[in-house]
Amino acid sequence: MKMSASNDFVKVRSRARAWPYACAALASLATALAATPLLAFLDLANIAMLFLLVVVLVAVRFGRGPSVLATCVSVACFDFFFVPPRFTLAISDFQYAITFVVMLVVGLITGHLTAGLRFQAQLATQREQRALALYAFARDLSGALEQAQVLDLTQAAIARAFHATATLLLPDDDGRLHAPIDTAIDVHVAQWAFDHAASAGAGTDTLSASRVLYLPLVAPMRTRGILAIAPHDSAATLPAEERQQRETFAALAAIALERVHYIAVAQGALVSMESERLRNALLAALSHDLRTPLTILVGQSEALAASKPPLPSSQQAMALALHSEAQRMHTLVVNLLDMARIQSGDVTFNLQWQDIEEVVGSALRISAPVLQGHVIATQLAPGLPLLQFDAVLVERVLCNLLENAAKYTPAGSRIVVGARVHGPAVELSVSDNGPGLPAGADDLFEKFTRGERESALPGVGLGLSICRAIVEAHGGTIMARTLDEGGAAFIISLPRGTPPAPPPENLDE
Repeated sequence: MKMSASNDFVKVRSRARAWPYACAALASLATALAATPLLAFLDLANIAMLFLLVVVLVAVRFGRGPSVLATCVSVACFDFFFVPPRFTLAISDFQYAITFVVMLVVGLITGHLTAGLRFQAQLATQREQRALALYAFARDLSGALEQAQVLDLTQAAIARAFHATATLLLPDDDGRLHAPIDTAIDVHVAQWAFDHAASAGAGTDTLSASRVLYLPLVAPMRTRGILAIAPHDSAATLPAEERQQRETFAALAAIALERVHYIAVAQGALVSMESERLRNALLAALSHDLRTPLTILVGQSEALAASKPPLPSSQQAMALALHSEAQRMHTLVVNLLDMARIQSGDVTFNLQWQDIEEVVGSALRISAPVLQGHVIATQLAPGLPLLQFDAVLVERVLCNLLENAAKYTPAGSRIVVGARVHGPAVELSVSDNGPGLPAGADDLFEKFTRGERESALPGVGLGLSICRAIVEAHGGTIMARTLDEGGAAFIISLPRGTPPAPPPENLDE
């Protein structure tokens, strides 16, 4: 069936190409028949002009090839029907030979020039149509807000402008292209064009035997995909100018795809910002409303545990457990409120030039209850410079890190607090020799992220997030890594700055 359809298509094309030549020959013969009755009234030179007029008309209508045939047939008809002796191709007078030559040359030149003008007019019309199509395509793309709209507009514009089928191949997350099954697209050629950002296929230097043209969609930031163009007429040649126009269409589609991509990115960022703002507002409202009753609950549970006369042992244990849980909930609510306040910018930092050793000692004293059962060591380099920070907040950071180290390491583990000068910064570190960081723990510092997703250990994953917010508010950085010898280390880097000069001493003279 496919071979029969192909043969029928070839026959139709052959007939379409032969038709202009047949019309050219018939026009010359018709001119000879129409001029025969006028022989008694017109000179041979005027009849020759009639044939030249037919040659010009054929050239205007059908082009160069049919005009050449019309010239030859017209010269033959003029010689056969009108030049004595008539109805023969013999020439009795040498002047008629010159007439034939001049007539043939003039006909050929006239047909050539007329056909050239016709071709230029057609080319100008095609350029105008494609320029309008390009303008309409750019106008339509400017209103596209989704990737599917860009694909549909591109396919429709290519079909109208070039009488071809367009297919856009977009890469997946791994940069691989996938073509529809029911097309003649070669995915391997398309992938090569995508990887090298170069054209391939029909009319190019790469795999020119292919009937499909593969154009990379090169945008300012990256290559967005491949535009595969398959002409409806597989035997038609592709002029260089038309290839440039197709590349222009591909460039517009690439820019539109990149614009749509960043529109989606911007919308996602806006939604994320609004969600974060709403979550912070909700956390602040909840934690603020819960803080007062939890403070009362902590105080009442503490008073109950310390009541006189002492409670029976079972009730005393319940009172202590109630106080511990109320204290934990109070700490959690305080963390929520602090996180919301820090991210909203409502916290005022009391920046003073402080001795880092004092803050480390204070954090170890506060965290002593949770550090019981662990081996604690300090490695503070001598001669540490003064740093400008809020002592209460930095102490809070160290307490959170020490609590995490104690929580996620078994009893008897070694926890080391260190400090050293590292270039233009001072590095504080809290390290342990426990199991280390879990696999895929790249988001430990995000809110509500825990080292162990499913764990019986108390906490909601706000401690490290608060640490990062406080450290970054001081112009520093915080990072976590697994140690080669085992265990985890959290490293804080705070800028050194330039401390003020000490006041001059008053010397008695």
